[in-house]
This record gives sequence, C-alpha cells and structure tokens, in this order.
Amino acid sequence: MRGLIIGVLVSVCFPGWALAQQIPQSDQSPGQNQAPPRSDEEKSRARRGEAGESSSRDTRIDVSPPKDDAKDHPNRGTGVSDADEGPAGDVQELHAFNPYRAAKDNEVGDYYFKRKNYKAALARYQDALIYKENDAVANFRLAQCYEKLYQPDEAVTHYQEYLRILPQGPLSKDARKALAKLGSAEKQTSEKTPPK
Repeated sequence: MRGLIIGVLVSVCFPGWALAQQIPQSDQSPGQNQAPPRSDEEKSRARRGEAGESSSRDTRIDVSPPKDDAKDHPNRGTGVSDADEGPAGDVQELHAFNPYRAAKDNEVGDYYFKRKNYKAALARYQDALIYKENDAVANFRLAQCYEKLYQPDEAVTHYQEYLRILPQGPLSKDARKALAKLGSAEKQTSEKTPPK
C-alpha cells in the first residue's frame, strides 16, 4: 500500500517538476546550446515564399509515341489491350521480363510440390512462365505437376518444351524417361479403348 502511494506521488509530481525545469526557447540567449538555423531550411522557406504555388504543372512529360512509331515497330500491338480504356491498342499491358520474379515463383512452386499440393505448385510454375517465357525448370516442374494431376497430354507438352530449351540439360534424362513412360501409358490407354 505504501509503495502504491509513493508511486502515485512520483507520477504526479515528477512530470510537473520536469516541465518546470525546461526553459522556453524564446528565453534562451543566442549563445546557449542553440543550433544555428540551417541554410537549406532558409532556402526552402524563401523558395516557397517566392513561388507561392507548385511548379509541377510545368514539368509534364510527353508520353505520346513518335510520328513513325507504328511503321518502325509493327508488332507493338501484341500486348493485352484494356477494353475499359478505349479502342484496342490504346492502352496495353505487357509483363516485363523479370527473372527474379520467375525464380521466386519457381521456389514457391517447389514448396507446394514438396507438400504434394500440385494445383498450387502448378499455378506458381505457370506464373514463372509469365515472367520468363523460356524457363526450362518451370516447364519441367509443370510437366511433373500435370503428371501428378493425371493430365498426361499437358505433361508431354511441357517435357518436350524442356527438351527444346535444354536438350542436354541436367534434367533431360528424367524428361526423356518420363516421355517414354507417358508414351507407353498413352499406348496402353489407347489399346484399352476400342476405336470408334
């Protein structure tokens, strides 16, 4: 109880004492621990006073294409046009080549693949191909996911794409084995189903 009373008294009295010890800035003489005004602050105040208004209106950037742009770049309309913005070709969205983003998508895809969440892994490997079209590892992993999800046609396509990109790559033997296995599996399923 006694400690509580002392705590209350200290918390009430101490802030008042600390406040009384502070000397207002205007009462100090110029030589007492006061930093001189910074020259850049003075300049910025002077500029604000002179201008009175932002100068950003004067610095607009012209983003219109040059005169002969359509002739010089005939394939410029290959992007995804935004239908809400106007006619096709007016606004286009292109995904830039970004190998870091592709590598991160591959890494996250590997995480899901190890946990046997093949649909999530498939989505991440597909995202990797958006940012790096000819990503051999993403194609190989996509093929593995399609194989696990019982979609052999898609798996064959991506194994073949891997071999097209890296015919002698580190996973080329595995890709060839998988293609042979999927080829024999396709033959077995085609033999079981009678022709129409």
